[in-house]
Amino acid sequence: MTFAELVRALGAAKSSVHGFIRGLLAKGWLYEDQHRFYLGPAVYGLTLASGHIRAGSVTHQDLVALHEETGLAVFLGVQAGDHLIYIAEAGSDPVAGFEARSNIRRTLLSTAGGKALLAAKSPSERELYLRRRPREEAELVDVFLGELDGITKAQVAKNLNPARMRCGLATAVRSRAGDVVASVTVVGPIAEMEPRFAALSAALVKHASAWARLSTIPREVI
Repeated sequence: MTFAELVRALGAAKSSVHGFIRGLLAKGWLYEDQHRFYLGPAVYGLTLASGHIRAGSVTHQDLVALHEETGLAVFLGVQAGDHLIYIAEAGSDPVAGFEARSNIRRTLLSTAGGKALLAAKSPSERELYLRRRPREEAELVDVFLGELDGITKAQVAKNLNPARMRCGLATAVRSRAGDVVASVTVVGPIAEMEPRFAALSAALVKHASAWARLSTIPREVI
């Protein structure tokens, strides 16, 4: 819808609607393209919390196939504003699954999926995001910058949670046109994943690349 159409539909003052829309855009509930507003990716976070998962071109069967090959829980995430939200999953990891449902919004720098999305951005977009980070995220920024070259070369980001003894490996999911549309993460115990990092990374990149090739073919959505 255009701004004028939204004003007419809401029957409210333009100034009020404008302020409301700015807030929704900032949080990822809406996005704007060619002066029209569309539902943003944050809306899909509600479907995860309710147990009714929907997404775009990646099917549930795609996630299950990756889960079966790796034996790990798989999470599909998208960027909403400055945060990552998980919109779909396959497999079971009691710790990661609980966190995904109880905290559907987290900073890009604190997750493997978020790091993969951030590394795939253009240098200018990435710098703008990092400059917006509050002071309390300064250490996370430094860690990410130290990992950036490795993420770019391997196409895989890693995040460790020693307190919960969990590890995440993630890669960016692209459309057929090459645009980054999501990230996919495999999560499991650190002790189980560490000896398999190379094989798991290869599986992630292989599956994500295959999804990109199939993204223009009509398929059943999640």
